[in-house]
Amino acid sequence: MKASDLFVKCLETEGIEYIFGVPGEENADFMISLDASDKIKFILTRHEQGAAFMAEVYGRLTGNPAGALGTLGPGATNLITGVADANMDRAPMLVLTGQGDSERLHKESHQVMDVVAMFRPVTKWAQTVYHPDNIPEIVRKSVRLARTEKPGACHIELPEDIAEKDATTEPIEVRKFRRPVPDDKIVDRAWEAIRTAKRPLILAGNGTIRRRASKQLRNFVEKTGIGVLSTFMAKGCIDMDADECCYTVGLQARDHGACAIEAADVVISIGYDMVEYHPRLWNADNTHKLVHLDFIPAEIDEDYRIDVEVVGDLAHTLWMLNERVDAFGPENLDYDHSHARHAREAMKKDLDEYANDDSVGKIKPQKALADARKVLGPHDVLLSDVGAHKMWIARHYQCHEPNTCLIPNGFCSMGFALPGGIAACLVHPDRRILSVCGDAGFMMNVQEMETARRLNVNLTVMVWVDNAYGLIAWKQDNTFGRHTDLDFGNPDFVKLAEAFGWKGHFCDDSTKLADVLEQSFQEDGPSLVAVPIDYEENGKLTERLGNISCPI
Repeated sequence: MKASDLFVKCLETEGIEYIFGVPGEENADFMISLDASDKIKFILTRHEQGAAFMAEVYGRLTGNPAGALGTLGPGATNLITGVADANMDRAPMLVLTGQGDSERLHKESHQVMDVVAMFRPVTKWAQTVYHPDNIPEIVRKSVRLARTEKPGACHIELPEDIAEKDATTEPIEVRKFRRPVPDDKIVDRAWEAIRTAKRPLILAGNGTIRRRASKQLRNFVEKTGIGVLSTFMAKGCIDMDADECCYTVGLQARDHGACAIEAADVVISIGYDMVEYHPRLWNADNTHKLVHLDFIPAEIDEDYRIDVEVVGDLAHTLWMLNERVDAFGPENLDYDHSHARHAREAMKKDLDEYANDDSVGKIKPQKALADARKVLGPHDVLLSDVGAHKMWIARHYQCHEPNTCLIPNGFCSMGFALPGGIAACLVHPDRRILSVCGDAGFMMNVQEMETARRLNVNLTVMVWVDNAYGLIAWKQDNTFGRHTDLDFGNPDFVKLAEAFGWKGHFCDDSTKLADVLEQSFQEDGPSLVAVPIDYEENGKLTERLGNISCPI
């Protein structure tokens, strides 16, 4: 069959459901072949970066890759920020780019650049198709690598002349494998370190929100009572209402969770990624005994000197620990959990402080997130863009279930939440999806409002309006006592929404915000809620974090 037809057949064999992107001349053959597929849906986006963020969110929510497609040259470079974000946030993704005729790639030629070399630093694997018969091997390897822990992006480049040639091979059958599990002896060592601890604490990272891992973690925590601090991307690994939930850690400032870590004698890191929360922020003096559990070996770092490292399938590792807890008898564990319970109570007091605020004119971040939590159910999904609002979401928005708060916190790219929210709606059309953006991040991919309207997704976007790059101002103020010129103008967001065919709302009354959000979810199609935000709270939070004292 034709090479482009074979490429599509291979993607169908892999179970690929969606490809998001902007095609060009150099992938015209592939697009015609894709158009004939009744298994893969192509979503035309308004910018390649939006396509990459959509594919990332699909991967984070399903555990399976979607495609992000661009043409050669500028189409490929437009993809790269979203691809890097997915790769560093451990989302499986296939990056599909066209390329010029292979007979002109060796010389200076229109729009030609070494795209594969460009993608290698931000993917797990990047490869050009040099011969049509190699397509089944390349697609099979790409999907397998993208899904393998830790998941990430893989790139396939298909030159235009290769796409139109004939191929003689067939798709390779998908054969999944069970991940390796740890040896009993190393799990015994980990259990001995945990069993003999006096004040243990769990630091849960991105790996714990895999479905099976979260289930086993919850079992382990219920049996042992050990408190859990989660990184931004691990929210919901245990229920926010559980007594063991110490909420979130990761702000680069002293917070209640830091007190719990300081008081712990053994820190059990589970599925922990340093890209989120560097160990120098919580283990600079290497004062803790560290038990590291993860799918792959840990990064080497001076501030992360591990005592016991258990490498293997995380759910199985936790199951093995649960077996040992049961054999020992949970009632025989002699732990002091006061450090974890105090951190939970202190943080809970902060979360409740402005939940009923009645300010008018500007709405406090804490109130906006309390109302968001009020109108979203346990399985509904909130997506955070990047900016000052991300810091507030990280600290103040807590979750009942894994993968119900998506925060880009490895690569931390702005522009994530609007296109990501569209993909979340496609994955979970029966759930409420709320994207929270700053006005800066929202405008970076504002063109995808048209995509949302065309697909008629039931997405609500809440834009926090402060007419500035608020997070940069916050950090400059903290460091220098002042900030550079970071102000900008904004459109009338309600009129902007109407121009794109969205429902538009403006709310500056704290007592009405929950009702406005509820109304937006009752409306058919996408809705935008613009909120003037009170970022004077940023400085107040900085002062509060600097004055936190640890009673234990």
